[in-house]
Amino acid sequence: MTTSFVTTSDGVSIFYKDWGPRDAQPIVFHHGWPLSSDDWDAQVLFFLQAGYRVVAHDRRGHGRSQQVDSGHDIDHYAADAAAVAQHLDLRNAVHIGHSTGGGEVARYVARFGEPHGRVAKAVLVSAIPPLMVRTTSNPGGLPIEVFDGFRSALAANRAQFFVDVPAGPFYGFNRDGVATLTGVVNNWWRQGMMGSAKAHYDGIKAFSETDQTEDLKAIGVPVLVMHGEDDQIVPIAASALLSVKLLKAGQLKTYPGYPHGMLTTHAEVLNADLLAFIRG
Repeated sequence: MTTSFVTTSDGVSIFYKDWGPRDAQPIVFHHGWPLSSDDWDAQVLFFLQAGYRVVAHDRRGHGRSQQVDSGHDIDHYAADAAAVAQHLDLRNAVHIGHSTGGGEVARYVARFGEPHGRVAKAVLVSAIPPLMVRTTSNPGGLPIEVFDGFRSALAANRAQFFVDVPAGPFYGFNRDGVATLTGVVNNWWRQGMMGSAKAHYDGIKAFSETDQTEDLKAIGVPVLVMHGEDDQIVPIAASALLSVKLLKAGQLKTYPGYPHGMLTTHAEVLNADLLAFIRG
């Protein structure tokens, strides 16, 4: 089991984990905003036990990766993921992205993974594509004022904002009858506060205003689109239901009542479905 760093073409140090048999099929995990590769603990352990090679990196400015002041956009996120894949010479890989990480996966697969012959399948979980913000051509998106509110809250008191999000809508703990898991909230806060305020602030524009319609159209490998029907962060109607129509080989699986952070709150269900897709 190794943890190390790779340097990107623009000189940024990216932290990654590379665990499991080197001759096994790689599964590459791409985390959401504003977290780190640690958010995949439940999946990493599950797939290690299933015999896979698991790779997960911290996005630039997040977790243990270098806190640079530039490149906090989907293009750089995808290029950084490509640097990890090339450094480790990952082939026949399955790339799984959650939330913003789903946008990273879509652009990576379209721009680097498939053209370089490195990707077998992909999974978009509670993912941001095709476009989160409301525009004339995307009337089902969220108003820009929602994301302006995120920026204001982050700039005013990032530490408190990073309590309010996981304690509320991210995991659905604001729903009647749902017990708050304090350790889950604390772990979200821990991961967020490891990263850079600049990366997190700029990342709001990246995840909300990047149109990935053409990325989805360009992907030819099988893609599983997984989404909770009670996702309060990335509403299903403006994301998964549109994405699966744009993909050449997309499959949609939805989960009644599941929240945005369902990979943590319902890990056993999601892990089994991920394994079935990968083996199928």
